[in-house]
Amino acid sequence: MKELSIESIRLSLMNYQRVVILREKDSDRYLPIWIGPAEADAIAVRLQDVSVARPLTHDLLRNLIEQLGARVAYIVVSDLSNDTFYARIVLEVNGETMEVDSRPSDAIALAVRTEASIFVEDSVLDRAGVVLEEDNQPAGVGGSRPERGRPVDPAELERLGAFKDFIEGLDLDDFDQPRG
Repeated sequence: MKELSIESIRLSLMNYQRVVILREKDSDRYLPIWIGPAEADAIAVRLQDVSVARPLTHDLLRNLIEQLGARVAYIVVSDLSNDTFYARIVLEVNGETMEVDSRPSDAIALAVRTEASIFVEDSVLDRAGVVLEEDNQPAGVGGSRPERGRPVDPAELERLGAFKDFIEGLDLDDFDQPRG
């Protein structure tokens, strides 16, 4: 497993969908995950320290977990199947660990509220991670330069076609700019 941090939340100008961009710690590899507008707002509200009058759903979930004496140890993006990411929330309860199935967007929204670490399974990052070349263009997309020299299977390219289209439509010019 690799640890990730939230690089940004972006809006695709091609289809107006939101995407959370996770960045591998100590690396220039990124993991883009499409998320819904409500989850994007829930993550952004917490990242920007915006106060809301009443608890949002993810605040309620955090409060419930804490009131029951548990804590979020970490979350992990655990799988990618048919262009759908899967995640698990790992809880510590009475000295034991418990895993709860989750959408990545909900797990990330909870992680930012509990300051829990975000991890991804190596196999997911190897399949969907994007490395930026020096000119800020994705490497390994469309068969140009696959990561780690692994040959790109045409069937895999077909399955990941939606990711390729999305990545090619991102504005990556400000990726190296500091976040405020």
